[in-house]
Amino acid sequence: MGLSRRSVLSVIPAATLPAVARTLRARSSDHGDAASSPSRDVAADHATLLRNTVALFAGTTESNTRPETSPRIASILTTARARLAAWDDAGQDELFEGVPLGASDVNLSLSYQYLYEIALAARLPGTGDPLGDGDAVRRRVVDGLAHLYNAYFGNQAQGYYGNWFHWEIGIPAYVTRTFVLLGDVLALDRPGLAADYTTSMDAYLRKGRDGDVDLDSRFHTGANLADITTNRVLQGAVLGDDARIRKAVADQLTVLATVDPYALRHGVTDGFYADGSFVQHACVAYTGSYGKGLLTRVVQTVKILDGTGYVPLDSLVGVVRDWVAHGFAPLIFEGWMMEIVKGRAVSRTGTGYGDVTAVVEAVVDLSAYTTGGDTAALEGYVKYVRQASKAAPDAASFVSPVSIVRYADILNSAAPAKDLVPSASHTTYNAMDRTVHRRPGYAFALARSSERISTYEYMNGENLTPWFQGAGAHYLYLSGEDQRQSFGVDYFTAVSPCRLAGVTAPAETRRTVPELYGTLWYDNPGRGFTASSESQNAYVYFPRGGNVFSGGVRLGDCGVAGFVQSDDAAYTAQQAGELPDDFVAHRNARATKSWFMLDDEIVVLAAGVTGAGRRAVTTTIDSRIASPASPVALTGGLRDGTPWRNSATGPTAWLRYADTGRGSVVGYVFLSGPRPVVALGMVTRSRRLIRLSNADTPVRKQVFTLSYDQAADAGPASMAHVLVPHASERQLASYCSHGRPLSVLANTVRLQAIAHSGLGLVAANTFARGTHHVEELSIDGPASVMLRRAPDGRCVIAVSDPTTKRRSVSVTVRGRSLRLLSADEGVRARRVPGGIRLSVRTHHAYGRGFTAALRR
Repeated sequence: MGLSRRSVLSVIPAATLPAVARTLRARSSDHGDAASSPSRDVAADHATLLRNTVALFAGTTESNTRPETSPRIASILTTARARLAAWDDAGQDELFEGVPLGASDVNLSLSYQYLYEIALAARLPGTGDPLGDGDAVRRRVVDGLAHLYNAYFGNQAQGYYGNWFHWEIGIPAYVTRTFVLLGDVLALDRPGLAADYTTSMDAYLRKGRDGDVDLDSRFHTGANLADITTNRVLQGAVLGDDARIRKAVADQLTVLATVDPYALRHGVTDGFYADGSFVQHACVAYTGSYGKGLLTRVVQTVKILDGTGYVPLDSLVGVVRDWVAHGFAPLIFEGWMMEIVKGRAVSRTGTGYGDVTAVVEAVVDLSAYTTGGDTAALEGYVKYVRQASKAAPDAASFVSPVSIVRYADILNSAAPAKDLVPSASHTTYNAMDRTVHRRPGYAFALARSSERISTYEYMNGENLTPWFQGAGAHYLYLSGEDQRQSFGVDYFTAVSPCRLAGVTAPAETRRTVPELYGTLWYDNPGRGFTASSESQNAYVYFPRGGNVFSGGVRLGDCGVAGFVQSDDAAYTAQQAGELPDDFVAHRNARATKSWFMLDDEIVVLAAGVTGAGRRAVTTTIDSRIASPASPVALTGGLRDGTPWRNSATGPTAWLRYADTGRGSVVGYVFLSGPRPVVALGMVTRSRRLIRLSNADTPVRKQVFTLSYDQAADAGPASMAHVLVPHASERQLASYCSHGRPLSVLANTVRLQAIAHSGLGLVAANTFARGTHHVEELSIDGPASVMLRRAPDGRCVIAVSDPTTKRRSVSVTVRGRSLRLLSADEGVRARRVPGGIRLSVRTHHAYGRGFTAALRR
């Protein structure tokens, strides 16, 4: 049973959400006067909120005495004992051994984290007194908080160095949670400490306004806003400040609204879009990192507010349920979070399986607040991820012991395990330039970029070599595999950044930001470049592309995507003379590309491929990694039917990569273009090459690369090939036979199109103005179009505007007897000589697809 599909704004209508927020803000102006809401027992709400928060982080007597929580409880206690030992051995200017204070914001945040971890262990219900003299431990933690406040936090003139995040989000989170856990000790021993800290935390909220959230600030958006507002809700409960709670809840509600790019609220582009896309940092596709952080925090808000009168919880639950079904589930393949939505986090040593653990905990918690079929679907999804994953979620790493108990109960229930996404599906995340195509045996994930979405993300010494991750890079996940052996941090370590699968890149050497400038960013305050300035974001951390064409359309469970490769914003600004002379930017290669994602195959067309500026260029068809001892076999055939050898000079027809140790097989069929270059060799590199804080761990892998290489003096080239997951040699050879169902109809910088007779399908991307003719279709201007015919004379057509700029797209389908059966809103049809013309209103559709059904 799938989740009932409701749009976010149908759960909290556009008119309702601001009204709820306005009401809460108006009440907050009453400064907590209980008389302003006589029907509410404010003190009871605060007590409930605090009790819920303790249960969230420390569990309950019931949860903590269940055997399933034993590993989590043991981990909490082991960590606390280690922190206490480090406290005992601390030296001068340290609260904990090895964590010197006074100049490092990271160490100050760590010190608060360690205090919180001790407080958590000292507050575990149902565990007796596991630390011994728990009262003394709790008082010691409160004294530690007082010491840090007096020596390092309370003085505004000395604080706020390093990363803003620690001062505005990280440290307040640890402090506030510790206050909640130890409220009784605070009240007796240091009754004014919470108020003093809160006053200072307000003062450190410098990205806000007057010590509060600023919804117009680019820092107070998405996951960051959820973190800040959750901290402020808990601060209000600790202080008995109802106005603070109401204002914080109202502010957090804004992250629940679907982003409308044509009617932005507070200018914010961060958040979830109508197609399920999630964006953070204004232009980074980020579901797999910041998105899961937002999911976690909002679900925790639901748990914290349960039983209080601040907001109807069913409103929050309905929104988050849709996030899970349409924003997260398509991006999780057999328990693995796909690389295309992780930003700089792709360079971290945690894996895609670990990323999903937080999502699973959120779904577990969310299912407690849904009903009927929605509950069954969420619980079935939890069981499916557990069964499908090669590294099942570790419940001991869940935040809440209560969640661990509910997770165990779900796994032990009779509910059937089922993915929220059909095994054959196609998802177009055009609002974040991403596409996911799934079949029972594989998933294909594609990352593009545009003037709307960044070409990559680098920041804080993470993802040091990211340059082409948004330039058509793809990830082909094979079913049944342990994806840690194919992707994750080791893939980006072992594979050259210029030879990521699917990428067209110039042959040149690039240096990382620390190598170029000797710091983690480009430092030039006089020209507007500081650690978190807008210039730093636009040109160093996450530059956008310069192209407008990036998108596609879905028809049923098949789809097409297109992309025009361009220079990024940094190079464009440098060429315009807008950047300092010592700023380094790189010119990109040029290519126009299309991906046609069908049943057994992904067809890839590229045209106008050139290094630009007389540079050699490489277009990588695929790159795969294997363990050093894995038996990798390469077989293939030439166009004359003879077997392929790497030394052969004849044109290659097909190639088959097989890692027989893992059962991984991918086939490649070459329809046109230069002779592909095959490389298979051993590579050893350190994980630190892609992230400064990674351990200096050598990664040794066999790296297979299949590419088209063009010399510096070569003119623009075109090429066409097919990726065929799990292909047999016979299947690959059949592509070269006469009567094959797949044909390339056009492959130019103006038009790329294919036909598949077996599927009755014609699909095209048109990239230029004018009329483009493809079989029975005439397409006006840039568009993505798919047409599928049925034997009974019916046909269905899907159309989108990948530029997001056009008011309408016109498509004429030839056929004198054609008539319209049905169409999406925004599609108009009229008879024209020889056929029927569809006029699709794409104005303000942001790349969304429109369909119509016709009959002959």
